[in-house]
Amino acid sequence: MENLNQNLKGKVAIVTGASKNLGAQTATYLGNAGANVIVHHFSDHSKENAQSIVDTIKSSDGDAKLVQADLRSVSEIKNLFDEAENTFGKVDILVNTAGTMLKKPAAEVQEDEYDQMFNIHTKTAFFLLSEAAKRVQDGGRIVNISTTLTSVTTGFYSVYAGAKAATEQFVKMIAKEIGSRGITVNSIAPGPLNTSFFYPVENDQSIDFLKHMSVQNRLGEISDVIPAIKFLTSPEAGWVTAQNIRVNGGMF
Repeated sequence: MENLNQNLKGKVAIVTGASKNLGAQTATYLGNAGANVIVHHFSDHSKENAQSIVDTIKSSDGDAKLVQADLRSVSEIKNLFDEAENTFGKVDILVNTAGTMLKKPAAEVQEDEYDQMFNIHTKTAFFLLSEAAKRVQDGGRIVNISTTLTSVTTGFYSVYAGAKAATEQFVKMIAKEIGSRGITVNSIAPGPLNTSFFYPVENDQSIDFLKHMSVQNRLGEISDVIPAIKFLTSPEAGWVTAQNIRVNGGMF
């Protein structure tokens, strides 16, 4: 990544789901902007990728630490913040990108699939935001990744979009609760992105349809979303809070 103005020098950031895709590029950006970064990953399978993000940040004169955690467990969420505080002394920024996708008709969704989606998206987001409300320093920045699908009347994404929709309400309520401390809390709701997160549940027909819903007839790129993260984690974003910002190329 290009040499950036280090406007986050001295800040400490936690990025969840940071082993690939949006989380990886978010962690890399924050590190290049001067922040010390906790690079979270979920499983042994993702450890190598996450370690490469840590190495990239350190090679650019930043500092980062790898932390593995199952964020469906509240105790492991608390440990994630403990690791940040024990390593870097505080937490200023949280960006939650962790998630997984389910696309199928509602009539075919199994109970265990429902529970998994709400545990990964809704429970995880709530308790990350709850812990951040206690731990993030005054003047801090909290960003949760939602989805444009919460605003769309479409089929097959009911459980995924429903789980994400709840998090948009969490953001608004918690922003009000801690706003007097100068902490901002926002959502970013991307449209479909050209990443490995998107393709496994789609087919050629659905991909073509979604491309043509945008004003530029294409899928989004991670590079289209990072500018929103840059702004919302910046010192200049102090008057933008409790918002859900859709970054979707005019799709919806």
